Amino acid sequence: MLKKLLLLALLSSLPLTALQAQEDLLNPEPEITITHDGEATYYEYRVNGILKEIKVVPVVGEPYYLVPKGESGELIRAGEPTVLTPKWILFRW
Repeated sequence: MLKKLLLLALLSSLPLTALQAQEDLLNPEPEITITHDGEATYYEYRVNGILKEIKVVPVVGEPYYLVPKGESGELIRAGEPTVLTPKWILFRW
């Protein structure tokens, strides 16, 4: 009886491992390269060798992201609004 339950548990877990392997192929983990210079720290995120984004953490100021624009490879700031509006912090907790 115990052997049958163990065999059943083993066989029922096989599709889950195959599903996990397929999911890993569809959503691979990014490769992160960290570089520093005197003004900022850069985190380059690459998936399958293709640059997806760069997180820039300056010594002074808020972090921001650079993303490639189209096929040209030109980097633009992500989330940059077309119209600049004031963003004052009224409350922070």
